[in-house]
Amino acid sequence: MIYAVMQLIGGFILAFGWIPQIIQVIRTKSVADLSLKTFGSLVAGIGLMEVYAVHIAQGGVGIPFLITNTLSLMLMLIMIGCILKYRK
Repeated sequence: MIYAVMQLIGGFILAFGWIPQIIQVIRTKSVADLSLKTFGSLVAGIGLMEVYAVHIAQGGVGIPFLITNTLSLMLMLIMIGCILKYRK
């Protein structure tokens, strides 16, 4: 149980760490220094981890990992959407 709590806390910290960047991009409408390739790579990696997270969650374990990984994937997709929307 303690490891599930640690996974949730750590996963939320990692996922929510992107929110200030997303807010900054939306506020300034500037993505000049952000790399679409980097965020694309992150989404690919998180997407593969998402498949694994679904697999282990189906076995009755790994629900905290699935929750935080899904959150990270959604935030990365929002970031890619911002990069595509605001690039010149």
